[in-house]
Amino acid sequence: MTSPAAPNSASHGPWAVHPLRARILGEVHARPFRVMESPRVVLHYAFQTPPASASADRAFLNSYCLQRGLEGPGLERKFHVVDVAGGTLRWEQFTEFTTYTFDRAPSGDPDPFRAPVEDPFGAGFQPPGELVVATRLDLVPEAELAGGIEGAFASFEDIWVSASHVVDRTALIVTDFRVDRDGRTRILVVDRGLHARHVGALIQRLLEIETYRTFAMLGLPEAQAIAPTINSIEKRLVEIASEIRSSAGLEQNRLMLEHLSELTADLEAAAAASAYRFGASRAYDEIVGSRLGAIREEGYEGYSTWAAFLARRTAPAMRTLETLQARQHDLSQRLGRAANLLRTRVDVELEHQNGDLLDSMNRRARMQLRLQQTVEGLSVAAVSYYVVGLVGYLAKGTHFLGLEQPPELITALAVLPVLLLVWLVVRSIRKSHGGEEGH
Repeated sequence: MTSPAAPNSASHGPWAVHPLRARILGEVHARPFRVMESPRVVLHYAFQTPPASASADRAFLNSYCLQRGLEGPGLERKFHVVDVAGGTLRWEQFTEFTTYTFDRAPSGDPDPFRAPVEDPFGAGFQPPGELVVATRLDLVPEAELAGGIEGAFASFEDIWVSASHVVDRTALIVTDFRVDRDGRTRILVVDRGLHARHVGALIQRLLEIETYRTFAMLGLPEAQAIAPTINSIEKRLVEIASEIRSSAGLEQNRLMLEHLSELTADLEAAAAASAYRFGASRAYDEIVGSRLGAIREEGYEGYSTWAAFLARRTAPAMRTLETLQARQHDLSQRLGRAANLLRTRVDVELEHQNGDLLDSMNRRARMQLRLQQTVEGLSVAAVSYYVVGLVGYLAKGTHFLGLEQPPELITALAVLPVLLLVWLVVRSIRKSHGGEEGH
């Protein structure tokens, strides 16, 4: 059988190949199931890993592999498997956490969880971040289980135990989801006829359920931390809404609008800080649901299934996150409506103030017009007086020209024409100024 050509092979001739094609196609096979046989002991750890720590962790694993003459993950791979310490170490890097999973055949006492396991997580191991998940999973054939099926429950606290038949009743899975004295949760898988290919898939899905259900719960403390802030904002909004009904005056409305702006900023800061955590928690919870569906649980008489137990324990936490986000959204809308109402009232107050200011300006303009008219009248009289005076001086000199009219008569006759002429000149000047203002 001929293997398919690589995505970037020359079989495509001169065609231009998308640079991400190989990566996209390879993603389907990025984290394959391993073929395992029972009995098996699996240690699984998940660390929350910031970006800077992720780079340091990759460098550590490369060095760890190089010291043992093994190939490391290099600079690109997010999944790597190596054989160490008599077993297999599986390393996976995700968006916000990194997992180390080690499995090997048990040694010594065949009873589950009894004998310690030699593993690579000793003094030389460097955790990439803060530990979140620590799990030990023991896979035991039913024939080697002391006490038979009923003996599977001896390692757990009976009141907390969840047990289910899975994979068409070829395995029994048991856990109490509690932390033992070694700081790990325990999972027991009783092999009742599992195929070797099904073993690896089942173990990986069970570990994913434990990992994702734990990371999903990280959103609950975040919700509990910001709930008092939401409560405080809601209480203050109710107080401001009551004040709006009786408020009067521009300054009071402006002050309340400032308070609303501060509350909105606090709410948006809390929402922005929690958005990623809440979104990740919902996504992880959905993954848990899909993995539970994949293992095809059937109830074991007298015990709760894993799905039923987790629904009782994690579903309330997820509803808390959804409720808090709904409150944030509703509160944001209410703050927006209150702010819009106050802005409208402030705008109306400003319009009233502007109207009063315009009325005041109009009154002043009318007063200035009257004063200007009065000044113009006085200026006509004053200019006419001086002009008539000049005419009087001229009249006194008419006898030198041979005119024998009395100066007083000439002056008197000049008064009305002078007044009329000065008024026309002033009116013409005022008109020309008015035309310039019109332009």
